[in-house]
Amino acid sequence: MKMKKIYIVVASVIMLTSCIKDDLNDDTKNPSTVPAETIFASAQKSLTDIMTSSNVNRNVFRLITQQWQETTYTDESNYDLTTRNIPQTFWNIMYRDVLKNFSECKKLVAADNDVHTDQLAKTNKLAEIELMEVYAYSVLVNTYGNVPYSQVFDTNNPHPKYDDAKTIYLDLLARIDKALGTMNAAGAGFDDSDIIYGGNASKWIKFGNTLKVKIAMTIVDVEPAVAKAAVEAAYNKGFTSNADNAVLKYLGAYPNTNPIWEDLVRSGRYDFVAAKTIVDQMNTLNDPRRQFYFSTVGGAYKGATPGASSNYDSFSHAGEIFFDPTMPALLLDYSELEFYLAEAKALNWTLVTGTAEEHYNNAIRASIIYWGGSTDDVSAYLSNPDVAYSTAAGNYKQKIGMQKFIALYNRGYDAWTEWRRLDYPKISPAVDAISGIPVRYTYPAQEQNLNTDKYNEASAAIGGDKVETKLFWDKADQ
Repeated sequence: MKMKKIYIVVASVIMLTSCIKDDLNDDTKNPSTVPAETIFASAQKSLTDIMTSSNVNRNVFRLITQQWQETTYTDESNYDLTTRNIPQTFWNIMYRDVLKNFSECKKLVAADNDVHTDQLAKTNKLAEIELMEVYAYSVLVNTYGNVPYSQVFDTNNPHPKYDDAKTIYLDLLARIDKALGTMNAAGAGFDDSDIIYGGNASKWIKFGNTLKVKIAMTIVDVEPAVAKAAVEAAYNKGFTSNADNAVLKYLGAYPNTNPIWEDLVRSGRYDFVAAKTIVDQMNTLNDPRRQFYFSTVGGAYKGATPGASSNYDSFSHAGEIFFDPTMPALLLDYSELEFYLAEAKALNWTLVTGTAEEHYNNAIRASIIYWGGSTDDVSAYLSNPDVAYSTAAGNYKQKIGMQKFIALYNRGYDAWTEWRRLDYPKISPAVDAISGIPVRYTYPAQEQNLNTDKYNEASAAIGGDKVETKLFWDKADQ
């Protein structure tokens, strides 16, 4: 599709896009402005890339959650986040390449007062940017805790304060409501430069409502009334099938390829195998997604011990699809929404229709079908007594937590967030762990050096800048 090709917007193209002008006296090599459409596509791709990447300098959530395991160099699997300065790289990409670009894009769209401008499209564009910003800020809060927010891009303030994480979260919910209140499904948006939904306002409205449910359920243990009200207001306006998923379809030519392909194939390295934790769980359940998630060794699925050096040929690797440069990447999907609704019904929220079992089954079905499984696979899996909601072991958090963890394979950050929130499945520390299993990233070293006072205030406010410091919503299992 045409819209999926617009994001060949690497830096050189971004600079060239705005150079086409009638005035030959313009400096075509140093444009003064870049089109909002180009910036929007670039920011969307940067966000999806960082959330999808398996590069150990950028994204090690698959290792923390024991979906994957390193082969030779196991530092990150054992929670060494500082040698490669991973928290700083993730922070910089999120602020510089994602949020700063969305912020600049918003300014350009807002400043477009040409008489020929489609005002309905303009309003939808601003709402689409807003929803992307909310998504990105929620990731930062869930990764670090208190973060710069209200003063972050104030050019007159080089030392922004760190806003309270809970306050940010409540504001994010308000921002979603405001954005959704302005969107009109009959209007256009960014069109082809929107590389996720092609400017389809109806899809964006579903995305916004699903994101609202996601953010609300993240704080359900600390703000149950807020979460309940938000979910009940949004759930039936969210995703209704996998067709609504927020997905970016990568292209076959670098640099617009899936970053996992870049790490597994283009790099020519053999750094990762499947981790024993998730493989053993799926083997026990005879999970039909194993054939898509992993390769086999001697006809079996075999995972390596988390934290231990592993021979590449002795263990399962990522499945065949991961070696395809065009493999799509998910930011938010229908399966997630259904798992949240199963949880809502387990909490007896009467305004949410259906039952916990129905939503749980819908979530598992959506995940299996998305990965390529059949309806027969779904039926067989849901009839397994260890999977079926009515007979699977544990309380609702254990049942949902286990199945959501499996469904979020290849979504390391989201698997990490849900594991912290639901406390299931139980994960043991890596064999040579240098700390407890991280429940947050530490703040970047640059913040300690360049924004020292605000860094110290933030560290004290959250209870210490350590990977073991729990975030405000991360309560012990009850």
